[in-house]
Amino acid sequence: MSWNPALDPEIPIGDAVDAIETVIVPRARDLGGFEVRRALPAPRRQMVGPFIFFDQMGPVEFLAGKGLDVRPHPHIGLATVTYLYKGKIHHRDSLGTDQWIEQGAVNWMVAGNGITHSERIDGETARSPQSMFGVQTWVALPKDHEDADAVFEHAPRDALPLLEGEGKQLRLILGSAYGETAPVKVYSETFYADALLEAGASIPMPEDHEDRGLYVMTGEVTVSGQTFGAGQMLVFRPGDRISARAGQAGARIMLLGGATMDGPRHIWWNFVASSKDRIEAAKEAWRAGDWAHGRFRLPPGDDQEFIPAPPR
Repeated sequence: MSWNPALDPEIPIGDAVDAIETVIVPRARDLGGFEVRRALPAPRRQMVGPFIFFDQMGPVEFLAGKGLDVRPHPHIGLATVTYLYKGKIHHRDSLGTDQWIEQGAVNWMVAGNGITHSERIDGETARSPQSMFGVQTWVALPKDHEDADAVFEHAPRDALPLLEGEGKQLRLILGSAYGETAPVKVYSETFYADALLEAGASIPMPEDHEDRGLYVMTGEVTVSGQTFGAGQMLVFRPGDRISARAGQAGARIMLLGGATMDGPRHIWWNFVASSKDRIEAAKEAWRAGDWAHGRFRLPPGDDQEFIPAPPR
């Protein structure tokens, strides 16, 4: 069993506790023109499996000439995936990747020892009104991959495993679940899936993963006799058999989890690491601004500006 702060030998087991270990109500944040709802990290839960950051973006409607405009910024010790239901985002990174993130596709950016990227709605796309709705997640890397070289993988929507039947449709985004495996390489036991449920349809949580949770994007679901609406994350105890049933309007939920990490993680700004020393080294490298010879580079084609590090 790997590290899990929720596994306390003093807590009751079996029928003495609810099947739902934690309910997380995300914190809303205004990012200048649109709202995000952050479910992870939370006061009672830093991670669900390897997932250490979970932001719902939108839904939002941008006017022509407006939209997402995130300047180049750094990451270490994590991998990111932005999964969109609506809209598109232009991703550029210091590996030279120039890729539009589109609906249902996976763009898997593994930061390792360091990567810099930007996220914008620009070019011809910015000249028209745009809708955006999706989720951005960060997955913490195990200790033996924190110092690895950065990697970027793209998997189009049609390359992701799709399971359908009994009023539900599930697309596997990352990892392995329900007998299927998604195409991009993950670095620890992981599952992440997008599930659409018709009214009354039920879906079981995977039983072969230690840590499991779900986030209600739209509609509502009933779990263990309790009903939960959009914008809530549920985290379940290891080993329990759990199913979620959609309400009368159906539901869209994100399923996530995997093996718990090999220890807690430190988070500062866009950096995740197993030690404070790693965070401090990354801070100093970004502040040094040696884009030609230092640890961080700026993305080719988007190297005229960057986000400064926050105050110490």
